[in-house]
Amino acid sequence: MKKLFTKIAIMIAGFTGVAVAQQDPQFTQWMHNRLIYNPGYAGTSGGVCGVLQVRQQWASFTGAPVSIAFAADAKIQNIPLGVGITFINDKIGPMSTNYVRLAGSWINKIGKGNLGLGLDVGLLQKSISSSWIVPEPGKNDPTIPGGYGDLGFSNGSLNKASLDLGFGAFYNIPGRFYAGLSSTHLPAQTLGSGKVNFQVSRHYYFMTGYTFDINPRNSLTPNIKYKSDLAAGALDVNLTYMYDKKLWAGATYRLNDAAALMIGYQHQLQGTTTIKAGLSYDFVLSKIKGYTSGTYELFLGACFTPKPKKVTSYETDRYY
Repeated sequence: MKKLFTKIAIMIAGFTGVAVAQQDPQFTQWMHNRLIYNPGYAGTSGGVCGVLQVRQQWASFTGAPVSIAFAADAKIQNIPLGVGITFINDKIGPMSTNYVRLAGSWINKIGKGNLGLGLDVGLLQKSISSSWIVPEPGKNDPTIPGGYGDLGFSNGSLNKASLDLGFGAFYNIPGRFYAGLSSTHLPAQTLGSGKVNFQVSRHYYFMTGYTFDINPRNSLTPNIKYKSDLAAGALDVNLTYMYDKKLWAGATYRLNDAAALMIGYQHQLQGTTTIKAGLSYDFVLSKIKGYTSGTYELFLGACFTPKPKKVTSYETDRYY
């Protein structure tokens, strides 16, 4: 199993002397954490919100991908600015990636919603440890970093950090409609030197969703996300049913990769704070489906929405 997974990891990473950038981490419940894809989202909901996601991909694989994402954002009162922060850790076998980014968006009121034009800036840190396993011990493949010497096989390794930038536009009518277009890793730089390098690829995202009210207690929301690094793409199509604005269930199809089911619950506290939690399970449809029991993902979120201040007026004979 370890040899099989090492071959898969090498294939995913493009571990051929110069490693080609891996796709950004995949999340099934992405519609609940949009800031990690688009800095323009920051502040457009009008609340102070935070989301934590944890994903165990390809369960039962040794060294299978594990991804953690945290995001928080808020609208700055009385000025048209939103701010946010994101942290992502993505680990697959001997490879680990960390992203830390600060986001800012300029928010414009358009119709019933808000258009955010955002930029994020931060650090991207990539490491590849020397603990990875040679797929076929005893054979020296010149396309794989490292080689055999007097002390046996010497693995290549990498640990580098660099500036990370992203840009996005996001239109949001909270509870009704959203659409966003963004790009991450704008510098598209190369990390490392020597035998092991990692080429960071620029990624592009489009996402949209609309909530249709069936009646006052039932609604349906289709969600679509497409991501690409211009070498490969991934399309997610989701349909979520919500009952009484509290309980939801949904299904997602990821083209040529997986089908997923999800459930969740949200509760409003004192009319201003909403807490929510969701769980999803992916059924793997690709060629590795016989080697894994599926993918699990959990998210927790909270959002505080300030009550609008009442405008009071009065008359006085001072001005007459």
